[in-house]
Amino acid sequence: MSVFHSDLFRQQALIAGSWRDAADGTTLAVSNPSTGATLGQIPNMGRAEAQQAVDAAAAALPNWRAFTAAQRAALLKNWHRLILENKTALAQIMTAEQGKPLAEAEGEIA
Repeated sequence: MSVFHSDLFRQQALIAGSWRDAADGTTLAVSNPSTGATLGQIPNMGRAEAQQAVDAAAAALPNWRAFTAAQRAALLKNWHRLILENKTALAQIMTAEQGKPLAEAEGEIA
């Protein structure tokens, strides 16, 4: 777990702009398939949390629609920049979670 940036390897779900645990507190282990080592725990979300996420997305849609094409493009370009800036860390997470070679994970990000 020490190779991960804690701000990139969250062990919660993002719903309506806030990081959350499962309502019932249950979690699922995330394991490295090549070593079996536990990387972390993620919330075991259920129907209620899924509905909250859908409702939050629906509530956000009017604001997104109000953005101009240029504003949307700027937001997506910034997101792309952040992904590329964190390419190595993201590839390390993908490699640990999926067991794929680092070069392959980096290729998916590029």
